[in-house]
Amino acid sequence: MNDADTQQLAQQFWQQGYIYVANFFDSRLMNEYQDLILNHYGDTPSFTHNEEFLKKSYTEVIPWFPQREGVSPFDKVDQNNRLTALTDAILGFGWNNQYSMVMLSKAGTKGQAWHQDCPSDDDQQFNVNRLIYTMDINDNTGGQVVVRPGTHKLGVMTVGDPDEEFGDQVEIAPNKGDLIILHGHTWHKIRPTNVTRVSTNYRVAPKGVADDITDICVYRNMRYQFSTSKVIEERG
Repeated sequence: MNDADTQQLAQQFWQQGYIYVANFFDSRLMNEYQDLILNHYGDTPSFTHNEEFLKKSYTEVIPWFPQREGVSPFDKVDQNNRLTALTDAILGFGWNNQYSMVMLSKAGTKGQAWHQDCPSDDDQQFNVNRLIYTMDINDNTGGQVVVRPGTHKLGVMTVGDPDEEFGDQVEIAPNKGDLIILHGHTWHKIRPTNVTRVSTNYRVAPKGVADDITDICVYRNMRYQFSTSKVIEERG
């Protein structure tokens, strides 16, 4: 990927609120990550969120923060020069590297309803999700990513059906080694899963944005604060 490609992708990110790049990472690294992820979770991973959150958010995701536990192989993506250059092109220099979060959805679970990963009342305060895929996501697996292009420019998510279908939505079925970079204010959801599904999010934010920007997540029916495990606003 040359400088012109990088700048074009950055421009697309700001126009659409996301970019999708196929074959970004080496398959051997993705295989290494997939083995580490499945070994960590084992055969019977349990949900960490409370029942109220699971019910209202339609979200049945089990998170893991490998870098916080010193699992050093997960530093390799952070050290990827192409990813750093692309992030620089999008956010400018001085952006903050927040954390990596693996997300596992068990077979037969709901995925995730429409949400914004951080409050969108202020368009200058946002995170960016750099999502990597260590397995193929397709019609057989379920768990496809659905986004609404341009919604990062529209402010706070509207109140309504948490899982509504929209005519302008775009569905992405990423393969192993693919990359999605997603603005934290862009509406997105995950389809229900047919098999155990994993992805890994390397979150970053522009310079000056608080490290806890993703502590509050916005859904069409609520705002939820993860640090307190509470619904802080009922919507609708």
